[in-house]
Amino acid sequence: MRTLRLVLGDQVSRHVAALRDLDTERDVVMMCEVQDEIAYVPHHRQKIVLILSAMRHFRDALRREGATVHYVTLDEPGNSGSFTGELKRAIEKFTPQQVVVTAPGEYRVWDAMRHWEAAFGLPVEIRRDDRFICTATRFRQWARQRQNLRMEFFYRDMRRETGLLMDGDRPEGGAWNFDAENRKPWPKRETPPARRRFPPDTITREVMALVERHCPDTFGTLDAFDWAVTRQGALDALDDFVIHSLPFFGRSQDAMKRDAPFLHHGLVSAYLNIGLLTARETCQRVEQAYRDGHAPLNAAEGFIRQIIGWREYIRGVYWLKMPTYAHGNALEATRPLPWLYWSGETTMECMAQSIGQTRDHAYAHHIQRLMVTGNFALIAGIAPVEVERWYLAVFIDAYEWVELPNTHGMVLFADDGLLSSKPYAASGAYINRMSDYCGACVHDVKKRQGDGACPFNFLYWDFMLRHEDRLAHNPRMALAYKNVARLPPAERDAIRAQARAFLDDLPTRPAP
Repeated sequence: MRTLRLVLGDQVSRHVAALRDLDTERDVVMMCEVQDEIAYVPHHRQKIVLILSAMRHFRDALRREGATVHYVTLDEPGNSGSFTGELKRAIEKFTPQQVVVTAPGEYRVWDAMRHWEAAFGLPVEIRRDDRFICTATRFRQWARQRQNLRMEFFYRDMRRETGLLMDGDRPEGGAWNFDAENRKPWPKRETPPARRRFPPDTITREVMALVERHCPDTFGTLDAFDWAVTRQGALDALDDFVIHSLPFFGRSQDAMKRDAPFLHHGLVSAYLNIGLLTARETCQRVEQAYRDGHAPLNAAEGFIRQIIGWREYIRGVYWLKMPTYAHGNALEATRPLPWLYWSGETTMECMAQSIGQTRDHAYAHHIQRLMVTGNFALIAGIAPVEVERWYLAVFIDAYEWVELPNTHGMVLFADDGLLSSKPYAASGAYINRMSDYCGACVHDVKKRQGDGACPFNFLYWDFMLRHEDRLAHNPRMALAYKNVARLPPAERDAIRAQARAFLDDLPTRPAP
C-alpha cells in the first residue's frame, strides 16, 4: 500500500484535501470513532449522533466508489480511544509509505498531529483545509496591517475576493451591509414555517442506540433527532431554506418566539462545519436566489455576511491567537456555571425557552446564544472557561475553532475587546423587544429592581456598576453610563444587594 489517508469526523467531504488524489487501488482511507473526541466535553447526544452517522454514511459512499476504508467503531474491541492510538494500530496493520491528513479544526488535535511523524517514523503530510475561503496565512497577513480586527473590513475583502454580491468593484445595491433592515421582531400574526427535517434511517438508528449505551448521562435528548446525515440530505436542507425561508430571513434573523426554535434560520451551520456543505457553494446558491428575484438583497447579504464574513473571520482569529487566546478573563468573571444551564429549570422564560430547545434540538440561533444565554453569563459574571465548555458541548454546530472566539470574545468580552468594541450586555428590554418571551414570564421586564423584577434588569445594572471604572470611558457605552450616573446611591445599593442574593441562590452542580 502507498498511503494511509486519515479523515476526521468533521471532514466528511469527498473534496477534503486528504482525499484529493486518492488512489482507490493502492490507498486506504482511515476513519475512527474514538472516546477522546466523544468525552472531552459532555457533548449533546444529537451532536454525537450527527457526527458518527455522517461518518458511517460517508464510509459507505467511499466504499461504493471502490475505496478501501479502514473504519473503527466506538465499541470495536481493541479501540484505543484516541486518534494517535488508532493511527498507530493502523500503521502496524497496513505498513503504509506515508500518512496524509487534512489539518484539524481544533488546536488540541493539531498539537497531537504535529508529533505523529516523529512518533511513527514515517512521513505525515498535514494538508491545508481548503474548504475555507481564507487561509490562516492570508488572515495573519490581513491582521498584521490593522490595529484592531473589526470583522466588517475583513468581510469587505472577502466580498471582493469571492465576487459574491458585487457589481464590478462595488457592492451590489451600493452598500456593504444591510444589517439595519434586519432587526425586526417576529410578526405577531405570522405562523412559523414547517422546516424540512430528516427522520433517522437504519444507520442513524444504530448510532442512536450506541450513543444511548455509551453516553447515558450526557446533555440533551435524542427524541427529536431529525438532522440530515448525508451530503444529499444537507443539499436538500439548503434548498428548503433558500426556497421557503431565505426571502424572510433578513427581516427576522434576530427575532425570537416561544416554542418556535427554527423560524426562518438557515439551519445549515452544522452541515458546513462537518463538511456536508461548503461555504462557497452555499453562498453561491443564496446569491443566485437574489439575482433570480426570489429573495431581497438584505436577506441574501445578511446570510452571506454570516458565512464569508463572520464564520471565516472567527476561524482566522482562532488560529491567529491560539493557544493563549483561551486564557484571558478581562472582566475577572469567576462565578461557577449555574445548574440551570444544564437543567433548563428556571422561572426566566427566555432562558427556559433557549435552553429547553437546545436540550431538544441541540440548536439555538445566534441571538439566543448572544443575547439570552450569553448575556446572562456575561452580566452574572460566570467564569469564561465554564461558559465556553457549555457552548462547546451543547450545540450541534460547535467546534472549538468557531465556539471559542464567539463565546470568549463576542459573548463574554473576555478578550478585552479584540473581537467586539464593547460588551454585549443588555437588560430585559432587548429581549422584550425581539421576542414574545416576556409576556409569558413571571418576572416584570419593566421593573429595574425590587420584588418581581426581571433578573436581567438588576443583573445588567449591577454589571454596569461593577465595571464602571473599566468601561465608562468606552465611547460606545457613554450613553449607558450617563444613565448609570443618574442612579441614586440607595438604588445602587439595592441593585447590588438583589443581584448578589439572586446569584448566590442559584444552584450549581458538576456538569453531566
